Order: sequence, then structure tokens, then C-alpha cells
Amino acid sequence: MNEAISKPKGDPTQPRKLSRAARRQQLIESTIETIAERGYARTTLTDVANRAGLSHGLVNFHFETKEKLLTETLTFLSEEYRANWVAALAVAPDAPAQQLDALIRADFNPDICTSARLAAWCAYWGEAQCRPLYQEHCGSNDAEYFRAMLGICERLAAEGRYGYNPTLAARVLRVTLEGVWLDMMTMNTPYSRAEALTTVYACAAAFFPHHFTQDGPKTPA
Repeated sequence: MNEAISKPKGDPTQPRKLSRAARRQQLIESTIETIAERGYARTTLTDVANRAGLSHGLVNFHFETKEKLLTETLTFLSEEYRANWVAALAVAPDAPAQQLDALIRADFNPDICTSARLAAWCAYWGEAQCRPLYQEHCGSNDAEYFRAMLGICERLAAEGRYGYNPTLAARVLRVTLEGVWLDMMTMNTPYSRAEALTTVYACAAAFFPHHFTQDGPKTPA
């Protein structure tokens, strides 16, 4: 997680003309990087344009206002996160331990778990003015994620005959995943992605010791 957040402004190898969708995506990526560097409140359309190597007018053409650009960036991050964990579950074996493993590992996908994206998420979480925006655009995705986590924990509790309340287990696992993201972004000497994964596995092992160790899911007997 030590990769640099900022990038050179503009890219001389880029084609001069991109499709509307590709240009909007370019600007959203530049917004993520700008928020990571400057914070939510200090990000301006000019900052985003400069980072993308484009004109202020072109940013206005695609997003009209800073509020729309920041909203669409948050929506993109939320949908990207959802698509990542949904895809991970779809290709994992159906056994609940392997499903939970896939859900945990999805948070440390190098495409999702980057310095810029973690910083952008922290910026959206940390700004009081963002809370209604976050709830409106991310609330349903968060609820869907928790239902998936809860369903897996219920299956594990039944399979292992654990005495834990699966709802509480699902909540603690979700909070642990969010917490290690926050640690990786805010600590003076952040631990590695691998150590963060081990931390979450240790949490899973505390609730489901027949299925997990701090190194990951146990091999079925």
C-alpha cells in the first residue's frame, strides 16, 4: 500500500479523442486521485481537469458541477466495490467457508485496495456533509453486502454448530474489514495488505474455529 497517490498531469500517450463514456471514466479516476490528495472539501473542478490534462470546460461539459462529479465518483466507487465482491462470490465454491474466504479476499483485490481508492473512501466517510449523499447512493449496496455476509455466517454457524449469534459475527467481520482499510490509510507505518488479510482471518477464526485459522480457511477433512 505504498504506491504513490499522485500521477503526472496528463498523459501524452492518450488518444486525443475518447468516447463519452471513456472520457467520463477518465475524469472519475482523476477525481478519485484528487480527493485522495486534497480531500473532499478542497477538490475543485480545476484540480480534476489539471490532473487529467484536460480543460476546465470539458469537465463542466461532462459533469456540469462539482457536486455532480463528486456524486458520480462516489456512485462509481460503490458500484465497483459491489461488482468486485459479487464476482468473487460467483466463482468461489459453494461451501460457506470458501464463500466467506472469497468475500474477505475481495476487499484486498489490488484493483480495489489501492492508496487512492482507500483515501477517497475515507474522505467520503469522514465528511459530515457526505453522509446523506453516502446513504442515498451506497445504502442499498451496503445492505446487500451485509445480507450476503449474514447468509454465509448463518450457514457456517449451522454447519459448525457454533453458539455465536451469526448476526453479530457478520457485523464484527464487516467492521473488521472496514477497520483494516482505515488502518492501511491512516497509520504512520501501515501494515501490508497480507497482514491486513491475516487480521481479518483471525477475526473469522475467533467465530468459526472449525473452519478458519489466521492463515485462512481450513482444508476440509
